[in-house]
Amino acid sequence: RSESNKPIKITAARSLNFANIAKECVERKGINVVGIIDCASPYVIEDIENFLKTREAYEIEDGGIIYKDKVCILLGSEIETSEVNDEGKTGSAHNICFFPYLKDIKAFSNEMSHHIKNITLSSQRANISAYQLIDIVTKYNGVLVPAHCFTPHKSFYGNCTDSLRKIFKEKYDKIFAVELGLSSDTFLADMISELEGKTFVTNSDAHSLPKIAREYNKMQVEDISFKEIVKALKNEDGRKIVANYGMDPKLGKYHRTYCEVCDKRIPGDAPVTKCDTCESKNITMGVFDRIETIKDKSETKSPENRPEYVYQIWDTSRLSNQNKQNSEIVIEINIVAYFENKKDELCETCLSRLEKNPMRILDCKSPICSDIAKDAPMILDYLCDECKDHFEKLKSYLENLGIEYTVDPKIVRGLDYYTKTVFEFVTTDIGAQGTVCGGGR
Repeated sequence: RSESNKPIKITAARSLNFANIAKECVERKGINVVGIIDCASPYVIEDIENFLKTREAYEIEDGGIIYKDKVCILLGSEIETSEVNDEGKTGSAHNICFFPYLKDIKAFSNEMSHHIKNITLSSQRANISAYQLIDIVTKYNGVLVPAHCFTPHKSFYGNCTDSLRKIFKEKYDKIFAVELGLSSDTFLADMISELEGKTFVTNSDAHSLPKIAREYNKMQVEDISFKEIVKALKNEDGRKIVANYGMDPKLGKYHRTYCEVCDKRIPGDAPVTKCDTCESKNITMGVFDRIETIKDKSETKSPENRPEYVYQIWDTSRLSNQNKQNSEIVIEINIVAYFENKKDELCETCLSRLEKNPMRILDCKSPICSDIAKDAPMILDYLCDECKDHFEKLKSYLENLGIEYTVDPKIVRGLDYYTKTVFEFVTTDIGAQGTVCGGGR
């Protein structure tokens, strides 16, 4: 939202505004360059103008806004273009566009208002294609980067084409970089020959302040400015991307194909074209499966100047206390990462669980899997502050009431729908299956 509480991106946290992003980067994240892709909204433009009046921020000659002499803010806009896919059907794709000066993005906003129904909202669909958009971006001194280019929804490779050259045609050389997105990495993207000459970026599509820099890039530049960042994207004059930091694609939401009927990821060799359970073809093709379909190499081969892709796990101390999913996401990421390294030892049931519901591996009765699970990450080690506080209060209430309890971090009951603590009442008087009742909240 804007400083005046006007809506800009409905899915974003209310605290996500221009000034707060700048402060988050300086005070908590230590980021030198951040791109804000909602700046074509007139409401955000007004916020930027007011922000500059504080004199804590100022525009620089080489492009960008410097805040407290520590972070360079690149003014950007995410535009959804209207495309015709390879089958002749209507598709759409997201493009992130960055501009050097406030006057440039103001002019861009004014022109795009003739192609977008509501220019005040971010990431809106335009009635033009990316082939047309890149001319408008260039007109106002900007650069265009295809966003999360493999994801199944609103991306070029995901639902529009098997080749970016088909989209941009003779303008393809105006594309200097592509954004990989959560479910892909350098290894996967370099299965496509036409991307060998493009710089890969791993950006964080953050909808809240804590998610800023969930993924990021390390760059070699002489200073922090729009001009220097563009040189890095072009791999020009010694400026370059030194490393990409992101999650392992297997942990991404869209990595494998998903059955919309069974509401589950579909295991098996890629590309998967139908559900292994219901045989429905009502599926959302995953990034890995899509790349297997459109790749033109038998094995991945990166150009010599391709930087390292560094896999990382989110630091839970940086997550907010917004909801249950903060803890769940981090727990599952660590559980999957652990069992992926043990998959050759898992039973067939747990191999299937690794794809569909990895938390259930902790409950496997197989002696081999149970032994492996002993050293698996513990749920209690990855609680966000809100969940940790709730759990400590619950234990104190039980103690005050004189109710004895045992903490069992291996209970995996109802993780799909319970939001906090789960519990079981057990007895030794009814045999091996000693659970009398259980539940959660």
